[in-house]
Amino acid sequence: MPQGIRRRDNDLRPKDRGGINSVANLAAMDGAGCSDVTGETTRGGAVSDLKRTDLYDLHLELGAKMVPFAGYEMPVQYPMGVLKEHIHTREKAGLFDVSHMGQVIIRPKAGDVADAAVAFESLVPVSVLGLKEGRQRYAMFTNDAGGIMDDLMIANRGDHLFVVVNAACKDADLAHMKTHLADTCEVEMLEDRALLALQGPDAEAALARIAPGVRDMRFMDVAILPSAFGELWVSRSGYTGEDGFEISVQSTQAVEFSRTLLADDRVAPIGLGARDSLRLEAGLCLYGHDIDESTSPVEAALEWAIQKVRRKGGAREGGFPGSDRILDELENGAARRRVGILPDGRAPMREDTELFETEDAKQAAGVVTSGAYGPTIKRPMSMGYVPTALSGAGTTVFGEVRSKRMPAAIAEMPFRPSTYKR
Repeated sequence: MPQGIRRRDNDLRPKDRGGINSVANLAAMDGAGCSDVTGETTRGGAVSDLKRTDLYDLHLELGAKMVPFAGYEMPVQYPMGVLKEHIHTREKAGLFDVSHMGQVIIRPKAGDVADAAVAFESLVPVSVLGLKEGRQRYAMFTNDAGGIMDDLMIANRGDHLFVVVNAACKDADLAHMKTHLADTCEVEMLEDRALLALQGPDAEAALARIAPGVRDMRFMDVAILPSAFGELWVSRSGYTGEDGFEISVQSTQAVEFSRTLLADDRVAPIGLGARDSLRLEAGLCLYGHDIDESTSPVEAALEWAIQKVRRKGGAREGGFPGSDRILDELENGAARRRVGILPDGRAPMREDTELFETEDAKQAAGVVTSGAYGPTIKRPMSMGYVPTALSGAGTTVFGEVRSKRMPAAIAEMPFRPSTYKR
C-alpha cells in the first residue's frame, strides 16, 4: 500500500484503541501485533490457552460478552451495549479492566532514580531524566530504523521508575528492557496487581470516596494513596480523552475494589468496544494499526512527545535507537503524516480503506488505519496516513468503499475535545 502502514502477513489484528468494526468482528480477530497503553492487538491461541484477569468472574457476573484479546479473555461489552457504554463514559464514569497490560518496576542498581532515567533514555526519544517525581509521560520504544516498537507510559516514583506497557508486547518489552538495562537496573514485571481505568467527568468524585487524595491530582500526576483496599497506585490519565484515572491495586483486593466503585450509580462497567470508539474520538493511536515498527514518531504526529532536550541542539540530543532518522524528520519533516479523516455521509471508512488524491486517481496515496462511528460526534471518523502535501486540514481525499470513491475531509484531531484536568 503506497504511503500506508505495511501489513504483516500473519497479522489479522484485533482492535482496542482503534478500528473495531463490530462486536462480532472483534471476537473473531486474532493477530500478531502488539498494542495498548491503554489499545491493543492479540496473539493466536486456542481459548483454553487464554489467560484471565483477576476480574474475570466479575465480568461474567455483570453479563459481559467475553472475547479473545491480547492472549486474554476480555469483556467487549456488557448488557448496556457499546453505544450506551460510550455515552455513559462521556457523561458520567466508566470502569475498564486493563489488567492485561504489563506493569514494570525499574530500580537503579546503584545511585538514584536519575541513573535509571539516564539508562532508560537509551531506549526512548523522550526526556526521562527531566521527569519530576510524582509525574508520568507518554513514551515509545524505537528501533534502529526509527520505527516504533511499542508505546508506553513511564512514571517517576521517587526511588524507581514505573512503566506500563501493552499486553501483547509485554513479554517482548520486558526482554528488551532486561537486555539493555541489565548493567544498571533491576527490571521486574509485576504479577500480583490488577490495573483498572476509571474515566469520565464523575471519575474524580467516585474515586475520592475511596481515596480522597485524588482530588489534589492533575493530569499526568502519579501518587500512592492509602485506602481500605491497601495502597492504590494512581495516575490521573487514561485513553478516552476524558478526565480520569488508572489505578493499580493488589490482585487480592481487585474484585472488592471494583464492586465498591460499581456500587456508585455514576459508575458502569465498560468493555473493549466502547474503549475503542472513545479513544478514536480522542484522536489517540492504536499500536499495530496507527503506529508500528515501520512508522516513525514524526510520521505518526507524535513529535509533541519528544522534548527539546532530546532533539538536535538539545543537551541530551539523540542517543536512542533510530535517532538519525527521527532527528532528521523533526528538522525536515516526514514524507507522510497521520491525519484525522471525516468521511462524507454516514458510512465509516474502516481500517485498510485506500485513500486517493482525486476521484479518478489510479494509484492510492494513503490508507485508513482506524475507523468507526463516533457516538459523541454523531458521525463516522477515521485516521490514517497520507502524503504530507495532502495532510492539511480541509483537504479532500477519496476513500474506496465498496468499489466506490467517497469524499472525505482531512481534519484536525481530536475529533472531540479532551477534558483532562490540567
